[in-house]
Amino acid sequence: MKWNLPNILTVLRLLAAPGLAVMFLYFTRPYADWFALVLFLSAAITDWFDGYLARAWKQETKIGAMLDPIADKAMVVIALMILVGYSNENWTPWLVLPATVILFREVFVSGLREYLGDTAGTLKVTKLAKWKTTAQMVAIAVLFSQGIFEHYFVMGTFGMNPELIDQALTGQIDDANHLRWHLEGMFWSGRIGLWLLWIAATLTLITGYDYLRKAMPHLKES
Repeated sequence: MKWNLPNILTVLRLLAAPGLAVMFLYFTRPYADWFALVLFLSAAITDWFDGYLARAWKQETKIGAMLDPIADKAMVVIALMILVGYSNENWTPWLVLPATVILFREVFVSGLREYLGDTAGTLKVTKLAKWKTTAQMVAIAVLFSQGIFEHYFVMGTFGMNPELIDQALTGQIDDANHLRWHLEGMFWSGRIGLWLLWIAATLTLITGYDYLRKAMPHLKES
């Protein structure tokens, strides 16, 4: 393996995927959410840089081409697992369906590529597939931030009875703990994150069907 900078960034992104789960094992929330968000964003940024640098510096390698999609899939799969596992029970049903669609597609396409072997090179990554990946990354990052807002809101209400919370939210008393800001952040980051995840799931279905359509000639019986 050639240890050039693009390949190093790809390997670091691959290692960052299980690192997301480790954050929730060793840290309490909302610190785990913060660390996971920073780690995920850093990995998402390297996803663009490693490909760009490999092409710009003409350092594209077979190992890099192999590890890059694996790192992307690992980041998405583990992040979705964490979000579903730690989400509020009111949000979980709305997360499960798009997450299931995305995970099913990744498994299906990976199995399809494995079966096709050398002919899998005919299944080129399309622009729509890149938009799908971008939508997934942004949606997951926004949903991680929703967990941060949620826990700061809960921490801010500690020791307050429902009446005091309501008075702070409606402006009847001084909102010293910034409850309104945290509640608004929790609401909008959750909504936007879910919308983006459903968009990503829709693009996932479209690109998955496109891969299957292109692979059909290679699946016909002789």
